Amino acid sequence: MVKVTAAEVNKLRQATGAGMMDCKKALVEAEGDFDKAIEVLRKKGQKVAEKRADRDSSEGAAIANINDDNTSGVAIVLGCETDFVGKNENFVALANDMGDVALNFSTKEAFLDADFKGMTVADKLTEQTGVIGEKLDITAFEKLDAPYVGQYVHINKIAALVGLSKSVDNVETLVKDVAMQVASMGATTLSYKDFDPAYIASETEARIAEIEKDNIELGRLGKTQKNVPSYISMAQLTPEVMAEAEEAAKAELKAEGKPEQIWDRILPGKMERFISDNTTLDQEQCLLDQKFIKDDKLTVAEYVKTYGDVEVTGFKRVTVG
Repeated sequence: MVKVTAAEVNKLRQATGAGMMDCKKALVEAEGDFDKAIEVLRKKGQKVAEKRADRDSSEGAAIANINDDNTSGVAIVLGCETDFVGKNENFVALANDMGDVALNFSTKEAFLDADFKGMTVADKLTEQTGVIGEKLDITAFEKLDAPYVGQYVHINKIAALVGLSKSVDNVETLVKDVAMQVASMGATTLSYKDFDPAYIASETEARIAEIEKDNIELGRLGKTQKNVPSYISMAQLTPEVMAEAEEAAKAELKAEGKPEQIWDRILPGKMERFISDNTTLDQEQCLLDQKFIKDDKLTVAEYVKTYGDVEVTGFKRVTVG
């Protein structure tokens, strides 16, 4: 039997992350050949991967990396099977190392085929599946390019990228705040202008039906019923709709006996409330139309405007699970 030194075992361990005994066995099987020992460990990983192919990589680590000139960013999730592994510092370090590589590619497929310390990323995942004993996979991959890109990562469970139209004073604060908004509130699109009309129509019908159903139960319990909106998106609030809403507000003020000379002071608030009540879809799903988490008196769009002539051009979000 070939004898291997502690230094050789440690070198293989540093290169692969495998346990000491696994490294020793691999070196013995490879008759001391370092490269062949790596192949032995990789084959072990393939066998483990085959056995665990149907497992769900629902845990893991989400990371985001930005290039040196802040014009490109990538967010990935390195998935595993258990939260215990997902929180391991070596596992998180592997995710960050892979994120460095991912920054150079636009698609998940190209990234998996990329070189990672002498093997492809895909082969490294297989190797580490054997080392760790859990299925490893890249469960999310998002790339974002813009004149200025920033990121925010929440305890390695959510990673967000945000693109801006330009760099401005205190841009690091701005981009981090917006990225935190993306991570926290889970917007699906940038603006209500991105919605398909058919989607808005079907969502309106579904939401109204749900509220009416809730109101039946609230009425039965003698509780205050919810307001049933006519609309759910700014895309539906045409000039004609807004004009009708204003006339309805004036009629309400007249019925309340409010003097006409003070209507101009009251109407803006009523119209603002009308818009708020009838744009719930935008507030939930559109980043720029959401209430800013650090100051709910502002929308995200209004907060961004406080930094001057700069716009959010796009965003990406990945989550573990």
